[in-house]
Amino acid sequence: MRLLFSLLLAAGCAVTIPAFALDRPASPPADRPLNGFVTSVEKDGSITFRLFAPSAKAVSVVLGAGDPMALQRNEDGVWSVKTEPLKPNLYEYYFNVDGFRSIDTGTNAPKPQRQVNTSLILVPGSILDTRNVPHGDLRLVTLHSKALKSERQMYVYTPPGYLDTSKPLPVLYLYHGFGDTVASWVTQGRAPQILDNLLAEKKIKPMIVVIPDTETDVPEAIAENVAGSERRKEFYPVNAEAADRELIEDLIPYMKRHYRVRSDANSRAVAGLSQGGYQALVSGLSHLGTFGWVATFSGVSTTTVPNKAVEAALNDPAKINKMLRNFTVTVGSKDQVTGKDIAGLRAILDEKKIAHEYHEYPDLQHEMDVWRPSLIAFLQILFKN
Repeated sequence: MRLLFSLLLAAGCAVTIPAFALDRPASPPADRPLNGFVTSVEKDGSITFRLFAPSAKAVSVVLGAGDPMALQRNEDGVWSVKTEPLKPNLYEYYFNVDGFRSIDTGTNAPKPQRQVNTSLILVPGSILDTRNVPHGDLRLVTLHSKALKSERQMYVYTPPGYLDTSKPLPVLYLYHGFGDTVASWVTQGRAPQILDNLLAEKKIKPMIVVIPDTETDVPEAIAENVAGSERRKEFYPVNAEAADRELIEDLIPYMKRHYRVRSDANSRAVAGLSQGGYQALVSGLSHLGTFGWVATFSGVSTTTVPNKAVEAALNDPAKINKMLRNFTVTVGSKDQVTGKDIAGLRAILDEKKIAHEYHEYPDLQHEMDVWRPSLIAFLQILFKN
């Protein structure tokens, strides 16, 4: 903040910075118990939101898609409010401090985003918990992408007991959504915990899960340079083509070289949420001999973002029905972002008699409460027939 302030002054810019950002102490007083200054989950499942902002005039918090809740200030400069008991889940929230949107600076749980403005908090008691079960390994892999001519990162989850000498395993490639990062399915999606817990309950087959970065950052596809209204026309198609090349030319060969993986189409799946759902459609339907399982969770569809290879595949329903073991489509019933996309895709699939599983989550929007359950359900049918 100080560096930005200095640079703006040097450039002759008029700068207005909220008072709380300038004079707020870096941390609560050392002689006070820390738990009185930070957000916490109570025994009954309620959350007490707290923010140390002694110079602020007004503070509110937004939990999920709910309405702002006003916080009250105490004599120590701590603003707080307590919710009703909540069901076990991982929740998103952010503070509004004198009109400035802020993450929770008292915790270390930001939502993985390209522009971080939201925090996360876990109310325990669900499959999202880190339980006392055998745990898989999660590796952050850095590799050179020849397709993109850049250094790229992906997460690779291997199940408990996996060794380099283990028998070959099937692979799921799992893509995140727009504006998120390669860590989103890990940190917010809780994919490692979900996999560990489902494996412990013997509800899924052992598998390797690869979580690539959905956004390629190739020069012609930088999302931040494209206005929202033009994004579907200028960003999604170019980025999807680049991500598809990376997947086919770099990621799949890398996994073959470095892990014990099965290479037949029936042992390879691709899935994703929102933008990642579009990527799953593009890669899955463009390479029917490569993938036997495809899932789009609230995905942008080719009804609004055309793709010639996908359109060609959809015009050959007999081939899709023969090659795919499962084609899953999910959405929240109140999704205002991609609800029309999914409706359009579903209409095409029904018209052409393309076999698929469709699930609509009642009263939910474009949110993780759709995508985590979608992943849980998809994992339980993967690689079983």
